[in-house]
Amino acid sequence: MPKRGLEPKLDVLDGLDRIQMCVGYQCGAERLEYAPLGAEALAACQPIYEEMPGWRDSTVGVRRYAELPANARAYLRRVEELTDTPIDIISTGPDRADTIVLRDPFAG
Repeated sequence: MPKRGLEPKLDVLDGLDRIQMCVGYQCGAERLEYAPLGAEALAACQPIYEEMPGWRDSTVGVRRYAELPANARAYLRRVEELTDTPIDIISTGPDRADTIVLRDPFAG
């Protein structure tokens, strides 16, 4: 069965100079790829961030992937790499029509 894709809300990141993505956790001498279970275990860890350049251009209402700012496309590619999951739909605003469909999420 193919993986179900991600559906990021891109417009909420507009205007940020830098975007930080948590890529793991440092728990003492151990590095974890996933957050440990339990609030106490998580509190004992420090998040490890990967930083990417943001974008100033608005993505609100954009309906074609090629029209997104280059840094936004780079961010989306990196999210796919980090999660090993394809992005199916990108939200670019509050209206239902403000979406970019890259792949039908219901196609089997």
